Amino acid sequence: MTFTEIIMQLMPGIGRSILIFFFTLVFSIPLGLLVSFGRMSKCRILRMGMKGYISIMRGTPLMLQLLVVYFGPYFIFGITITDSYRVYAVLIAFSINYAAYFAEIYRGGIESIEEGQYEAAKLLGYSKGQTFFKIIFPQVIKRILPSMTNEVITLVKDTSLSFAIAYGEMFTMTKAMAASQRNMLPFVAAGIFYYIFNLIVAVAMEKTEKKLSYYR
Repeated sequence: MTFTEIIMQLMPGIGRSILIFFFTLVFSIPLGLLVSFGRMSKCRILRMGMKGYISIMRGTPLMLQLLVVYFGPYFIFGITITDSYRVYAVLIAFSINYAAYFAEIYRGGIESIEEGQYEAAKLLGYSKGQTFFKIIFPQVIKRILPSMTNEVITLVKDTSLSFAIAYGEMFTMTKAMAASQRNMLPFVAAGIFYYIFNLIVAVAMEKTEKKLSYYR
């Protein structure tokens, strides 16, 4: 089998890997912001709850979380697991995991903003919501972009962990193809895909960072 034929056979898996990457970001980025608000809340119960959630998500392997989300409904509630649930289990596990990391990144960015900016906005008549989204949040985004880039790049590679619940993304298909053909070329193809994908992400994030350079 030629390299081109291998790439063509891996295309469905590549599409699923991109799907995991895209929807994880769509769900985890706003969820992470909400969790960071809870983590900084004046309500002790909410603050401790979010702190515990972050600790569990960051302190246990993503692969274990995938297994819990996928098999949990059956073992805990007796709900029958269907093949169509695999993709939902992957997206749920990835989203809640990465939301915890993004929450701490957001928190670090928000807490790095000088207190004087809040006071100045208050004097100008801004509400708390206006102050945050018009003045604070754009600066936070600028400051956290390097850390966010690292997490997004890690996400690209972590999509391969979906093999733990036999979801047919690219790495799962690559392993099966390499085993059946006794050939290393599928792994080479997978490596090229991950590298190019990560390169695109890094370049896109770098351009975004440059566009926000006026906050320096």
